[in-house]
Amino acid sequence: MGAASQPDAIGMVGGGQGASAAYVEAMNQFLMILLVAVMLAVLGVLVAGMIGVARGGDPARSNRLMRWRVILQGVAIAIFALLMLSRK
Repeated sequence: MGAASQPDAIGMVGGGQGASAAYVEAMNQFLMILLVAVMLAVLGVLVAGMIGVARGGDPARSNRLMRWRVILQGVAIAIFALLMLSRK
């Protein structure tokens, strides 16, 4: 068994920069799609909360929506930070 058939640090056979670079690029694409999805979820929760407040809805529901918005924003910031760290 040569060195080319041994898995590298991320478990890809073949090692070398090509395999690692392809993995990083695929992960960046996945994180970007996930970031867009989470940002759209934040927007959806924000709009739902604004509509609820405008209609004079239940304050408990409004509070729950605000909590979800803050959690989703935190997830979006964490994904964004991972993207920035992976692009150095």
